[in-house]
Amino acid sequence: MTIGTKTVTANGASHDRALGMDERISRRDYLNSTLLASGGLLLGSMCPLDLMAENDWDGFGGVGDYSASNGNTFEVMTEAHKIRDRVFVPLPADVMDTGEQYDCVVVGGGISGLAAALFFQRQYGPRRTCLVLENHAIFGGEARRNEFMVDGQRLIAHQGSAMFFPPVPGSFLAEFYNSIGIDVWQFPYQGWSGRDAEIPLGRTPYPDGAKTSGFFFGAKFGQSPGVWVTDPWGKKLDGAPISESARRELLGMRTKDATQPRKLPEHHGDAISRHLDSITLEQDLMNTYGLERETVRTFLSPVAGGGSGLGADALSAYAEYAADVLLPWDYGKGAQMFPGGNAGVARHIAKQLIPDALPGAGTLEGICKSAVNFAALDRTGQASRIRVRATAVSVQHEEAPETSKFVKVVYSQGSKLSSVRARSVIMAGGSWTSKHIVKRLPVTHRDAYAQFYRAPCLMANVAVRNWRFLYKLGISECQWFEGIGNYTAVRKMATFGPLSPTVSPDSPVVLTLKILFSSPGLPMGQQVTKGRLELLSTPFREYERQIREQFAMMFSSVGFDARRDIAGMILNRWGHAYLSAQPGFFFGSGGAPAPGEVLRNTPYGRIAFANSDLAGIMDHRASIIEAHRAVGQLAASVTG
Repeated sequence: MTIGTKTVTANGASHDRALGMDERISRRDYLNSTLLASGGLLLGSMCPLDLMAENDWDGFGGVGDYSASNGNTFEVMTEAHKIRDRVFVPLPADVMDTGEQYDCVVVGGGISGLAAALFFQRQYGPRRTCLVLENHAIFGGEARRNEFMVDGQRLIAHQGSAMFFPPVPGSFLAEFYNSIGIDVWQFPYQGWSGRDAEIPLGRTPYPDGAKTSGFFFGAKFGQSPGVWVTDPWGKKLDGAPISESARRELLGMRTKDATQPRKLPEHHGDAISRHLDSITLEQDLMNTYGLERETVRTFLSPVAGGGSGLGADALSAYAEYAADVLLPWDYGKGAQMFPGGNAGVARHIAKQLIPDALPGAGTLEGICKSAVNFAALDRTGQASRIRVRATAVSVQHEEAPETSKFVKVVYSQGSKLSSVRARSVIMAGGSWTSKHIVKRLPVTHRDAYAQFYRAPCLMANVAVRNWRFLYKLGISECQWFEGIGNYTAVRKMATFGPLSPTVSPDSPVVLTLKILFSSPGLPMGQQVTKGRLELLSTPFREYERQIREQFAMMFSSVGFDARRDIAGMILNRWGHAYLSAQPGFFFGSGGAPAPGEVLRNTPYGRIAFANSDLAGIMDHRASIIEAHRAVGQLAASVTG
């Protein structure tokens, strides 16, 4: 299918053809972005999002179970915005009562919600009933995957949640993973093949600064065409077109880390952690390493702070260290990764919760390769159920929270509103929806939720027919400091997926770009709003063009051809991907308690709160721990 007709200059047409933008490619038709822009001039005040149809926004979703769920799809996003816009306040009179009654309803089918349902099943027994409401077409939340078919080979990549950290033996997480069938902490990975000399590949899409890394410097640094510096740290940034002061600062930072390691927090709440939570990460980097502000913003941000979705200028410095303090792991084994990121964890939980959901063996290979049996997710009569495409819009006690025996949960599915009754509810979705869905929240909870900032992220998975263009540079990972995205890396894949057991420079691979939206200098609230507007108002075609141009700019000198080498592209838009913790988020400020602690420690009647954002750590391990805590808080509601 074609992507539409466009009137351009001869040069513009040539440019499109060079990028392969005129190709017949495997994605849905959508309106041309140039026509959309001109239409916007006629319609004046309409938001660009109002001008786009579903196919303009979603683009190609890939193949397999997740093909209708690449990120927050247009359908999911528009339905969620009805909650924000109070479309369901008051509720209409025609809400259909399904007549269903559950011991627990979990709002949100990401890892926190799935884990909550499983903990509920295990803690309260098989006779207790639990319904998970998931607004996407498949469970997993940000722990989902993309799949491509390229030249007869299946490729898999993560949509969001990525790395799996081998747990400390005997820990709560180690026991939990074992209980769901994840019992191998060192995954088997692809071997090298072909006649070319092997270069090391990592297990994740994140660069580690090894000898096979490269830095690209383009027009922003006065380089046209751009220049590559390979093994930049080993060569001490020799050849990098940057100022001597910046070079000295960056090398000094690495030297200090190697020779004079800084003292880091040992315990959550110790003096160092509290100090770090009182300043920004940018301030910490400047104070610790003597960096200039511009050096941080040009070369380190938003990669420094990327785990919290924004640049270092706005984030609590403790956000960079909290995960290692609160969630220690077996560092000696190194970070691991399922083929589709932590979709692997979500699938293992779903298999335990509803065995028929993923037919076949409960092994790493069996669960990774199984096709989801959607019919098994929501069968009448089974104790645990997952209802997809069901967006919760209202959660409210039937009477005063202190005396109410039930909570009424209203959800939207297929443009119809339905309701169920629950003895207890776990809000396992993010703060940006929970604060609207739960009705009559106490002022303490409302004030706490007002301190949660969620930053957007675009995860772009680019399938290429080979990565020889990187191999010619002698690199397998790279970083750049202008344009769209910041880094990418070729990774060797765990071999229990439906993948080739070997990899070579001629193998098709997926290159992942994590695209953040930081605007250094603006207040955090303005940064996340500005970034979300850009994410929501940019058509698929425009993002595709930017990514193709970025690749062409960096790699055309070594033979890269976008038309020939890019086999497909999937965009995963996450409007509220990261909890961005501002100074004071972890331990409170001005004598007030930390916002996460308010929600974590104080259920509202029969409603408890989960999700990783309560911990301030965007990590699936925090999702599991918060789910376990929330389920334990429901005992009186379930049995009383």
